Amino acid sequence: MTSMTLSLRSTALVRRLLHLLAPILMLVLSSGAALAQDYDHYVAGDLAAATPGPVSGGLLLLGGGDRDDDAMRWFFAKAGHGHIVILRASYAGEIGEEFYRQRGGIASAETFVIKSRAASTDTVLLDRLAKADGIFIAGGDQSNYVRFWKGTPVAQALDAHVAAGKPLGGTSAGLAMLGERLYGAMDGGSLASPEALLDPFGPANTIEADFLHLALLRGIVTDTHFKERDRLGRLFAFLAKAQAGRSGAPMLGLGVDESAGLAVEADGTARIHATAPNGGAWLVEGSKLSKLKPGGPLSVTGVRVTGIGPDSVLHLPSGKVDRPSFLRDYAVKDGKIVSE
Repeated sequence: MTSMTLSLRSTALVRRLLHLLAPILMLVLSSGAALAQDYDHYVAGDLAAATPGPVSGGLLLLGGGDRDDDAMRWFFAKAGHGHIVILRASYAGEIGEEFYRQRGGIASAETFVIKSRAASTDTVLLDRLAKADGIFIAGGDQSNYVRFWKGTPVAQALDAHVAAGKPLGGTSAGLAMLGERLYGAMDGGSLASPEALLDPFGPANTIEADFLHLALLRGIVTDTHFKERDRLGRLFAFLAKAQAGRSGAPMLGLGVDESAGLAVEADGTARIHATAPNGGAWLVEGSKLSKLKPGGPLSVTGVRVTGIGPDSVLHLPSGKVDRPSFLRDYAVKDGKIVSE
């Protein structure tokens, strides 16, 4: 048998194998394309590196503006300076680059930009969440987080991460969805205080329940960009609707200014980190906003609001505040806030 004959037979065999494997290759490629449409994945750092230090629990609640350096160092230390997984539903891997290259001090920052609910069952994503030393939820549109994550393995993974004594952080929309009940912005808008006070039980106030189940935020509704966007009125409305039909102790509202963040220890003690001298948080007691009758503008008296400043210590989930920056009582008359 000549070498030419062997060459022809080898070529025919390769063609035969390619013909047989073509359907399988097409299936693999199409599956990969579908997966690429479900999320984008960005990595900065070494995913295989050992976590340098011990990992401990805590929550970093950021109001949505510039991130305070001390707050981020606190969060990275809680994660043992190890591997941070960032979740979001828009943009790209910029925040991971910021964490790893600009701030530094961590082994890796891995970003998943989730594009659909289907991604929330992806085994690669869930494996990375399970192995994360710290998880950070970026800003964006919280309605996407509700649509993509509520009732899925991703939400279960976030609960499990915190229950395992690992730190979780969130900024803007990433903070808005951490409470027991939350404003989901499910109608595609962002409810402003005047509109919310005129119809607190209306369809624009889209309150969601049974999303995450974090013990330190039980009985709490969070809000962000607080002072800067005049959101006290809408937090009143959130509490009014969130408590409708709910049993148990009155809920609390926790609004965090854009220039501030709350670093919450595993025992629930929380302190302010701020990028501006007047940055802080606002705690609204929900007792006067519970069991209200739906319909029409909000009218209520005696709503206590406590300021949380740089010298304050907040205790969660009780809502006790040591050294508050202010104590104020508010009334709302026909949908307009007036100081008592």
